Amino acid sequence: MLRVIIFDFDGVIVDTERFHFQALQRVLDEEQIPLTWEEYTQSYLAMDDKNCFRTVLSRHGRIATAQELKELTERKATFFFSDAADSVALFPGVEGFIRQVAQKNPLGIASGALREEIEFILAKVGLREYFPIVVAAEDVEKGKPDPEAYITALARLNRLGSGKPVKPSECLVIEDSRHGVAAATAAGMQCLAVANSYPPEELTAAHLVVKSLEELDAAQLESLFG
Repeated sequence: MLRVIIFDFDGVIVDTERFHFQALQRVLDEEQIPLTWEEYTQSYLAMDDKNCFRTVLSRHGRIATAQELKELTERKATFFFSDAADSVALFPGVEGFIRQVAQKNPLGIASGALREEIEFILAKVGLREYFPIVVAAEDVEKGKPDPEAYITALARLNRLGSGKPVKPSECLVIEDSRHGVAAATAAGMQCLAVANSYPPEELTAAHLVVKSLEELDAAQLESLFG
C-alpha cells in the first residue's frame, strides 16, 4: 500500500540542473579545474555540493579542508542564486501531480541541494505548503547513493503522524538520477524515475521509468505496491 511519497528536488520538481552545473563550473574555473556537462551528468549530478567539491578536487590531486569546502559551497550558492533567481521553471505536469497526490498521501523532499536553495524555489513556485518536511544537504552526513537522506525523510514524516508508522516498503521515491535511484532502493523503497536528466535506459534500476510526470496519476502509482 502506498502511504508516503518522497521527491528528489532538482531534476524532478524544478528544471535547475543546468544552473547547478553552470555555478559549479564557474567555481571550478576559478580553481583552474575544467568541467564538462558530460562529466557532470556522469559523475556529479546527484551529489551534494560538499561531496561534489571533495570528489572533484581529489580527482585533481587536491585534498580540501572543511573550511575550503565551506567556502567553495558558498561561492557556488552565490552563482546559483544569481543565475536561477528569475529563471526557475517547474517540469511539465509537476504542479498538478503534486496537488493531486497530496490529497491522499503525505509528501516530503530529500535532496542534495542546500536548504536555502530548496526553500527559496519552493516559495517562488508556490508549492511550499505541500511539503511538511524537507531533508537537505545539511541534514545528512552521507549523500546519495547512500540511502541516509530517504531514511531521514521517512523518519521525520513518521514523527509527524499519529497512526501506524510508515514502513519503507510503503514509501514511493521519485527520482531523476542513477545515484538517486540507488539511494531509494537501498532504503527499501519503491522508486519511480523520471527521465528528465538521463535517458530511460540508464534508469532501469528503478521500479518504473516514465518520460514525464504528465504521464501519471495517483491511481497508476498504486500498481507499484501490488
